[in-house]
Amino acid sequence: MQNPLFDALLAPHRGSDDPFIMRPDGSSVTYGEFFEAVTRTAGALKSRGLRPGDRLALQVGKSVEALHIYAACLMTGVIFLPLNTAYTADEIAYFLGDAEPGLFICDPDRRSELSRVAGKTGTEFLTLSQTNTGSFADLVADADPIEAAEPRSPNDIAALLYTSGTTGRSKGAMLTQENLLSNAEVLVEEWRIARQDRLLHALPIFHAHGLFVAVNTTLATGASMIFLPAFQIDAILDALPDATTMMGIPTFYTRLLDESRFNAALVRTMRLFVSGSAPLLADTHDRFADRTGHRILERYGMTETGMNVSNPHDGERRAGTVGFPLPGVELRITDPDTGRDMPDGEIGVIEIRGPNVFKGYWGMPEKTREEIRENGFFITGDLACRDAQGYVRIVGRNKDLIITGGYNVYPKEVEMVIDEADWVRESAVVGVPHPDFGEGVVALVVPENGSVPNLQALRERIAGGLAKFKQPKEIILIDDLPRNTMGKVQKNALRDDYAELFMQKRAG
Repeated sequence: MQNPLFDALLAPHRGSDDPFIMRPDGSSVTYGEFFEAVTRTAGALKSRGLRPGDRLALQVGKSVEALHIYAACLMTGVIFLPLNTAYTADEIAYFLGDAEPGLFICDPDRRSELSRVAGKTGTEFLTLSQTNTGSFADLVADADPIEAAEPRSPNDIAALLYTSGTTGRSKGAMLTQENLLSNAEVLVEEWRIARQDRLLHALPIFHAHGLFVAVNTTLATGASMIFLPAFQIDAILDALPDATTMMGIPTFYTRLLDESRFNAALVRTMRLFVSGSAPLLADTHDRFADRTGHRILERYGMTETGMNVSNPHDGERRAGTVGFPLPGVELRITDPDTGRDMPDGEIGVIEIRGPNVFKGYWGMPEKTREEIRENGFFITGDLACRDAQGYVRIVGRNKDLIITGGYNVYPKEVEMVIDEADWVRESAVVGVPHPDFGEGVVALVVPENGSVPNLQALRERIAGGLAKFKQPKEIILIDDLPRNTMGKVQKNALRDDYAELFMQKRAG
C-alpha cells in the first residue's frame, strides 16, 4: 500500500541537491537535507511509541524543524495537530483533552505552565525552540532514521485542525490524505506553480494557509521558499526582489502599501501575489494594481475544505470577488432555511462538495451530520452570491447576519458603502441587542492615518445608497479592528464590546 502524501510531496526529493528553504540568516536547506532530517525526526516519533493514527500536538514557533515534524507525521502516519502559538494554557488543556495526543511538543519558554496542563491530561510532553533546542531536539539528534513510510490510504486522517470556536466549542476538522493532496495538486495547476518559483513565506505554519496551501504546493513542485519567521516589513521588502510568488493575508498588502519604499521596481521578479484567510477590500486590490502593475489573486477556503474558489491566473481577477470554483469542486448557493438553490445575484449559504471536503469533526458525529449533507455537500455557513459571469462574492458569515425589525441586513453590503469614503481605511458592521428592533446596526470605522473624518458626509453617503433599515443606528470611530492571527476581523469581540450600547442609551 502507498502513502499518498509522502509519495507525492517527499519521496521525490530523497538525495536532491535542489534548494528548498532559504533562512533569514542567509543559510539554506536543500531538499535532500530536509528529507534526511525528516527521516530522523520520524525515527524520534517512533522511539516514543507513536503509531499510525496517534495524534501529535505541536505549539512552537515557526521553524524548519517544525516542518520536519509535520513531514515526519506524514511519513509515520501520525495525525498532525498544529496549535496556534497564541493559545492559552486553558485552551491547550481543551485541545489535549479532546484530541488525546500521544505527544505534545511546545516551546521551552512555556515549559512550566504547559507541563502542568499536559500532566493533567496524561500527555507526554517535550520541548522545541525556534533555534532547535529542547528535549525534542535532543531526541531527534539521537534517533535512528527510518527508511520506509507507513502505508496509508487516501481516506486516512493526515491532520486535525481546530476551528476558531468563536461561537462555541472548537471543533477538530479531520483532514485526510486525499483532502490535502487533491487540493495541492489543483492549486499547482491553477496558479501555475513551478519548480523555478521561489515563494516568499511569511505566514504562520499552524494554519492551513501557511502550511497546506504554501508548503504543500512548494513540496509538490520542487519549488523553493524564503522562510521568514513572521511578517516584518523590512524583511519583506528586502526579500521581494529574490521572490517570484507570495501568499498573504490582506493585512500584508495594506502594510506594504503604507510603505513608500514599496513600488513596481521592487517586485519586478514577482509572478503572483495571492491573498486569502480574510476579505480583501476592493480599494486595496485597486491601489496595489496601480502601485505595482500586479492584480492580487484572491481566493476562498476554509479549515474544513482547504481551497474552494479562486480568481483565475489567466483571466480577469475581479476585485471584491473570490472567483470561480476550483476544478473538482462543486459549489452551491442555497437558501439557509429550505436548502433550495438560489438564483444568480441572490444571497445564500455556500455549500461545497469535492475531494477537498474534510471527513468530519473529531468526536462529534452529530455535528458532522448537521453540517455535511447525506449527498456530500458541506454547509459552510458563509454567505455569498454569484454574478452572471460566475464570479463568487462573499458577503459574510451566516452567524454575522443582522436581523433588525424583521429585516435581514448583510454586513458586507453596508461595509462596502462605508469603505468608499476617502477618509475611511476599513469598517466592520455588527448587530447588537436593540430594545425595539431586536438588533441594531452598528458600524465601527477606522479612519485613514492623518485623515479628517466627516461623519455627516458619511451618513449622507449611506442614506443615498442603502434602505433605511440597513443604515447604521450608530457610527463609532475606533483606532483598529480586532483581528485573529490570520487577519480575520473578530466580529464576536465587537458584538461583545458594544452589546450594551442601545440599552444604556434607553436607560439614560
